[in-house]
Amino acid sequence: MLDPVTDPHLTADTLLHAYGAGLFPMARGRNSERIDWYCPDPRAVLPLDDGFRVRRSLAKRVRNAGFEFAFDRVFRDVIEQCARPRDDSSDTWISPGIVRVYDELYTRGYAHSVEAHRNGRLVGGLYGVSLGGAFFGESMFSREKDASQACLVKLVEHLRRRGYALLDTQFVNPHLEQFGIQTVPRVEYLRRLAEAIDLPVTWNDGVDEACG
Repeated sequence: MLDPVTDPHLTADTLLHAYGAGLFPMARGRNSERIDWYCPDPRAVLPLDDGFRVRRSLAKRVRNAGFEFAFDRVFRDVIEQCARPRDDSSDTWISPGIVRVYDELYTRGYAHSVEAHRNGRLVGGLYGVSLGGAFFGESMFSREKDASQACLVKLVEHLRRRGYALLDTQFVNPHLEQFGIQTVPRVEYLRRLAEAIDLPVTWNDGVDEACG
């Protein structure tokens, strides 16, 4: 069940405050200036412990498919690819205003991307927002088989290394069910969120880092 609050004015500071309170935005359409805020109950999360499952064929592709993985190399390209309509829909919730404000969060060090490249071409990726030990996954795209899912595997590996405690995926998605997605009541999610945000962890150490 969704609790939308309409707000046509989206800023980076508003966005950070909202994430800390358990809210996230979606535009009403690719060309809409209207933003709705949501806090689902229950909330979908991916486990960062042994509950995160990777099928054997995907693990093999992560190792052997010839992807070059990177963090934050072409963030704007990733979010713009995610903003393109899907094959099964002519619209998207990622508007120009959404792109603009997340790009600002990237510049300020809060938004991040995980990317899969092949021969210098971006073929898959995902982006989200990091606050303390919480990462809020927003969207992902793929131009080759399993490219976005491989990026998710790399994201989880990275969050584990850095000591994150929460990976929020907002809703249950059929593409994520294979990874062991869980749903938690809103009150439990907000408790876990508060604890995660207080953790003294960061996305990186302030230096460029490649996905191994």
